[in-house]
Amino acid sequence: MTSGGGRDCLACGLTDGTVPLPGGTLLRTAYWTVEHCVGALGVGTLVVKPLRHITGVHELDTAESAGLGPLITRVTAAVRAAVGDECEQVYVCLWSHAGRVPGHIHFVVQPARTPDVDRHGGAYGPALQMAMLADGALPEPGAVEEFCGRVRRALDEGAPDGDSAI
Repeated sequence: MTSGGGRDCLACGLTDGTVPLPGGTLLRTAYWTVEHCVGALGVGTLVVKPLRHITGVHELDTAESAGLGPLITRVTAAVRAAVGDECEQVYVCLWSHAGRVPGHIHFVVQPARTPDVDRHGGAYGPALQMAMLADGALPEPGAVEEFCGRVRRALDEGAPDGDSAI
């Protein structure tokens, strides 16, 4: 895999195209990539991850670190804009474990939608994420594609000069 994570890193496989990525890459910078989540966290949940395979934030170099804050801000604003009035909050959390083994770090950017909170008994925050994962409902590919189009437009609106979504 071109990202350097080895044959069994799902994150690297999604980045380099060896694993199909619903919605495609939404944005790529010199150090980071933004994609739609492939798991059961609902339509509109994005993943921001370093292009380089690393397993901890402490491994980020100066340039990767400098780009992270502005990118997270831009992505959360785009998610909020793309979701609209149903968006109660946008969660940002670091995930990096799989089977109790540190994996490729990625920041999950998830809209907390009123219908999702209501469907899961008023759960919010980590409890909402756990309920959605336990439910296991994967987003419909067509809905992911449609959302990705909306979020690309929102990312373009918040783009620094000379930068645009893919």
